[in-house]
Amino acid sequence: MMERVYSVGKERKYFKKIKFKSNPSCHCHCCGFCCPCRCKPPFLPVPPSCNYLVYVTDAGQLVTPDNRVSVIDTATNTIVATIPVGTGPLEVAITPNGAFGYVTAFLSNNVTVFDTATNTVVATIPVGVNPLGVAVSPNGTLAYVANHGSNTVSVIDTATNTVTTTIPVGLQPQGVAFTPNSALAYVANENSNSVSVINTATNTVVATIPVGIRPRSIVFTPSGQFAYVTNENSNTVSVINVVTNTVIATIPVGTGPVGTAITPDGTLVYIVNKGSNTVSVINTATNTVIATIPVGSSPDQVTILPDGTLAYVTNQADNTVSVIDIATNTVIDTIPGFNGPTGIKTGTICL
Repeated sequence: MMERVYSVGKERKYFKKIKFKSNPSCHCHCCGFCCPCRCKPPFLPVPPSCNYLVYVTDAGQLVTPDNRVSVIDTATNTIVATIPVGTGPLEVAITPNGAFGYVTAFLSNNVTVFDTATNTVVATIPVGVNPLGVAVSPNGTLAYVANHGSNTVSVIDTATNTVTTTIPVGLQPQGVAFTPNSALAYVANENSNSVSVINTATNTVVATIPVGIRPRSIVFTPSGQFAYVTNENSNTVSVINVVTNTVIATIPVGTGPVGTAITPDGTLVYIVNKGSNTVSVINTATNTVIATIPVGSSPDQVTILPDGTLAYVTNQADNTVSVIDIATNTVIDTIPGFNGPTGIKTGTICL
């Protein structure tokens, strides 16, 4: 800390010396440095200016795959940057501190790591065949990658960006999610109609849970008590009790449910119905659908901002992202300029 002495005011009755210790990065929130006043320390630091960014994987088309991630500034709902990644990027995960993104490249058999501050690639990590789902543990130490073509999960140490082990799971694994305490990871096995439960301390499968037909993605409640799994060919969502690893409810939704996200308070789950071009909203207190929202063509994934105000949905067939106001469950904006958008996640940049 530095000791500074300031003279405040020109008029005699206000003239005095204020002696205080302050951090050089702190800023005064009063008029003490610009006019006569009786402001007194301590002076509080100005909080950083933070902004939500949304990262979208541009997978492209089947015959002409793309290789980029588009960055949306949620303040303007415009694309402000693009990041080169591997070929056929399908999903993206952002580290809890917002510093890095991990992107699976389905056709390159690798994971691209980018720095969110500079939007530059900092590492490329070889993984299994046709990597699809990816998630970073809430404690930030691990990234799990579901290798759709190898029936395995690659475990990446985020400190070194190297694969430390490979875990056999079910057939054609896709969605991956961690419990809030990072102790367990759930993996949706698309062609086994099951969810593999992995103990992250031992990197071993400790349970296998039967669910609906063709499970695609998974999200946990903030308490870690329940998991919601989309079953694309059953048109349902399975609700799993994490303590018992059993399905306790099955919720009918739209046609072809794929992506899923939960509000920060855990009260609502948003389900993307690829076949009916809608989003179903589930109330977690009752496990019932309380709203159905029309979006774009062939929607795929959804992310919700950390403040719980907006949801962003990728529309793969019409190359757009729909913006949903969570308070009203209506689409308030549609963002163009993508190429076969699929994966989507939110990050925070503070200046």
